[in-house]
Amino acid sequence: METTESTKIKKSVRIRLQKEAAKQAKEENSGNQGAAAAGLKNVPTSPRKMRVVADMIRGQRVNYALNILKFEAKKGSGVLEKLLLSAIANWQSKNEDVKIEEADLYVKEISVDSGRILKRLRPAPQGRAHRIRKRSNHVNIVIDNHSEETNQESNNESK
Repeated sequence: METTESTKIKKSVRIRLQKEAAKQAKEENSGNQGAAAAGLKNVPTSPRKMRVVADMIRGQRVNYALNILKFEAKKGSGVLEKLLLSAIANWQSKNEDVKIEEADLYVKEISVDSGRILKRLRPAPQGRAHRIRKRSNHVNIVIDNHSEETNQESNNESK
């Protein structure tokens, strides 16, 4: 997209050029296995309870993490299992030419942040009221190819 500041381009032409540049960049990066992410907002579980489950799978291989989540009894594990499957599907769509069995995927990052808090009142003795906070959380997960990371680290060390 070679333009100077003095020449103006129609918006439709600018958008077309941006799309072509994005398509070209995607073609250049095809075959490069990269990280894929998935996120979920306003999960009706407290962040503290969700972090316990998230800590169990942080840094684990994807197959092992799926097994942990499948057989874990905590409420957040079912939600995280679906989110991990979504991240795997995103990775597959990003890397169509690579078989998922051959890729050595692992959970690179997982973060649990506090979401909105619904405030409710509960009756208490002697005409008082206690505030009840119904917490929610936001979860983001990033998966990546483990062999890519080790190759990049070894290249950086050799320089």
